[in-house]
Amino acid sequence: MFGLFKKRPLFSEEEQQQIVEAVRHAEQRTSGEVRIFIESCCRYVDALDRAGEIFFNLKMDQTKDRNAVLLYIAVKDRQLAVFGDEGIHRKVGTAYWNNEVGLLLRNFNKEDYADGIRTCVKDIGEALHQHFPYDKDTDKNELPDNIVFGK
Repeated sequence: MFGLFKKRPLFSEEEQQQIVEAVRHAEQRTSGEVRIFIESCCRYVDALDRAGEIFFNLKMDQTKDRNAVLLYIAVKDRQLAVFGDEGIHRKVGTAYWNNEVGLLLRNFNKEDYADGIRTCVKDIGEALHQHFPYDKDTDKNELPDNIVFGK
């Protein structure tokens, strides 16, 4: 009987593909990297601490220019964070990340999760392009573009 009540996934297959495409598009214009990690619950009180743990576990700190960015979302706990490595953080600062979190929250409060993530990825891609433009001779995709789903 309980099997009849399925939870609605956060994204449709189409939305998930659109998010991955947004990551790929953002990365085409920069040497920077963007990843998205989504899990049910945040193991820490502070989502930024959890995002940092995941960032380092995914080896995102090993990009050449230290310009990777992680969007972290804990769905059931309704927590999120944007974590940028030291290279990009030095360029944009804390106010930029706080603005991106605000943008995500506005979309999430309307239950427009996929569009909120795509818009945030686009914005981050612009910042990465401005500070770390694509160089056809040296750039390579250092990290996978897929969404990582935790527990």
